Amino acid sequence: MATTERELSLVSLSESAAAKIKELMAEEPDGEAAVLRIAVQGGGCSGFQYALGFDRGPQEGDNELVSHGVPVVVDPFSAPYLTGTEIDWVEGLQAGFAINNPNVSASCGCGHSFQVEEGEAPEGAAGCGSGCSH
Repeated sequence: MATTERELSLVSLSESAAAKIKELMAEEPDGEAAVLRIAVQGGGCSGFQYALGFDRGPQEGDNELVSHGVPVVVDPFSAPYLTGTEIDWVEGLQAGFAINNPNVSASCGCGHSFQVEEGEAPEGAAGCGSGCSH
């Protein structure tokens, strides 16, 4: 597990995002949503896309933290791309999670995929992710 200092700067949730996540976790069957897993995957028009979902618990090597009472895990591959990221919940016509990632150098107009300064896009990163239209 990472040090406390690193955990605090890895990913954070706003109070509204934490409240929404707790609400969604409560709707899941017992044991199915013990933690929020945040990851990056290859794909989308800009190279990477975010993956947020519930998991039964941390896996070996995961970075573990708690933000506003929500247990969060981030795999070791995703951690460098997510350091300093804040996740917010935005109400309104198009309510949803807003991800503020300081590591992003470019993103798709749809907001579903992004690119970072260093490194190349992962294999299979061509094409536009779901929800994106040009």
